[in-house]
Amino acid sequence: MSFSSIQTFVKHYWQFTVAILTLVIVLLLQLTTFADVARLIMGVIALALMLPLLYRMWQDIIGGRYGIDILAATAIISAVLLGEQWAAIIVVIMLTGGEALEDYAGRRAQSELRALLARAPIMARVVRGDKVVETQVQHVKVGDILEIRSGDIAPVDATITEGSTSIDESSLTGESLPQYKKVGDTVLSGSIIIDSLIHVKVIHVAADSQYQQIIKLVQQASETQSPFVRMADRYSIPFTIIAYVIALSVWIISGNPVRFLEVIVVATPCPLLLAAPIALISGMSRASRYGIIVKTGAALEKLATIKTVAFDKTGTLTHGTPTVDRVLSMSGFNETEVLQYAATIEQGSNHILADAIVAAAKHRKLALLNASNTHEVTGNGMAATVGKSHIIVGHYNFMETSKVSIPANFDQNTVQQTATYVAVNHKLAGVISFTDKLRRESKVTLNALGRLGIQHVLMLSGDNEAAAKSIADQLGIDEFKAHLLPEDKLRIIKTTPNQPVAFVGDGVNDAPVLTAADVGIALGAKGSAAASESADLVIMNDDLSYVATAINIAQETFAVARQSIFIGIGLSVGLMVIYATGRFSPVSGALIQEIVDVIVIFNALRAHTDKKFII
Repeated sequence: MSFSSIQTFVKHYWQFTVAILTLVIVLLLQLTTFADVARLIMGVIALALMLPLLYRMWQDIIGGRYGIDILAATAIISAVLLGEQWAAIIVVIMLTGGEALEDYAGRRAQSELRALLARAPIMARVVRGDKVVETQVQHVKVGDILEIRSGDIAPVDATITEGSTSIDESSLTGESLPQYKKVGDTVLSGSIIIDSLIHVKVIHVAADSQYQQIIKLVQQASETQSPFVRMADRYSIPFTIIAYVIALSVWIISGNPVRFLEVIVVATPCPLLLAAPIALISGMSRASRYGIIVKTGAALEKLATIKTVAFDKTGTLTHGTPTVDRVLSMSGFNETEVLQYAATIEQGSNHILADAIVAAAKHRKLALLNASNTHEVTGNGMAATVGKSHIIVGHYNFMETSKVSIPANFDQNTVQQTATYVAVNHKLAGVISFTDKLRRESKVTLNALGRLGIQHVLMLSGDNEAAAKSIADQLGIDEFKAHLLPEDKLRIIKTTPNQPVAFVGDGVNDAPVLTAADVGIALGAKGSAAASESADLVIMNDDLSYVATAINIAQETFAVARQSIFIGIGLSVGLMVIYATGRFSPVSGALIQEIVDVIVIFNALRAHTDKKFII
């Protein structure tokens, strides 16, 4: 262990460190003639380390909460007052050690905004006459004209004044496919310009733009999360009442206050405080073997009680990449010709839809032809000569500006999906529509959630109604919402009747709801860094089924934790009855609690045992 590691340990767990050092010093003093000094040191340190505990107890009482720490405080104070300093220091070590473990189980805290802020645009290109000047994005004003180039992230919300392009808004709106934008259309900050240079007019300054609104939502969600109740505290009142009834009874009957201490010492809640943290650490370690990173013990406990799981659609239930759905032919051409011509033209393009067309042609084992005079009209499409035919591939608007003849019986409004149009010799030959392919494991994951007792599943998407309904129907999801912005998802999560709720997502637009949900689960293999930072759990494998695995691990972990707590309670109550006889000293009671601690720890470690959940 390095010196810096020791410093970090001491900084985080200074109370436990002081208690251990005190024990070492006292043991050394016992070998000298300073035994009385050793007893004094133990008493002073034990009471000093009590002060933070007393402060937390007072804060809990003010906040209307009651924890089990009151028994430990009673045992330590009573032991010092009655001259049983050894018993006091042993209880202190057990108490601070338990708190250190509890803190360690949830110490990997994350900064939800770090990735968002890192990705946020910081510079913008402002058009001033014939010049383009770079300036910091916070200095951009409403009405300014900006130049945004291919591959740039839009710095602010704006409307296009010149040019057209395809834009990737998937991380903001959840729309899975690139959106074609032309003059007059809105460009949201944080979206990515795919294939051409455009000029835009600023409609919102940076602070009011879409990307900054997402950051604000994450901040608000993290600030309004409810405080988490420590698991052992749920059993504190009945256990404390039992302990005080037995201890006070033997004191009253015997008239000896040491009898009170003898009972209270074996009633110290160390086994109860140790049970959940040990099980938590074990469960988190077990989850990590599957590539499931659990950031806090509180998240794992909440996950064990989840009743609703809400899924983002794009990139979560689906792959988030377009594939050819169907090919519609017309004007005397067949589907094979339409797809073959389109793939021939698009094979040299790096556009995401071009890749899908070429992949579909290869899947059908279509031979790609030779194209000449290839010409790309940025943001619209491509044109080329194939054999003796002039081929045009691109947006519907490109067909119109290229004066392509449209069949009288074709209604462009019936095309609800993202589509590429193909013209041959200035006649519309066909339409290639795209869909976002369902993950192969999505359906089995939903079935597994049902076996785990999840009562409610819903899908939340920024995609259009038709695309969302198609995926919901394939998966048998009865409840879904489409056309949602991040604030809409927040509202739905908060008002869903079957609480608590887990949300599963992967995009920047999911960051606020991942933070606000009782448990946020991010698919981190291909998802955004912002989603991973905001989530409580991150699944590093590109496999949705690990959501069910995570819930199963959480449920089994807390079954073990709960059992360990009950074992600790049972043994402690049994020891209270035994020590009520007055035949055993307080020091022996503090030491025998070590045995109870060991039993509880070994049982809690069973949460580490791997029992693969069959998806």
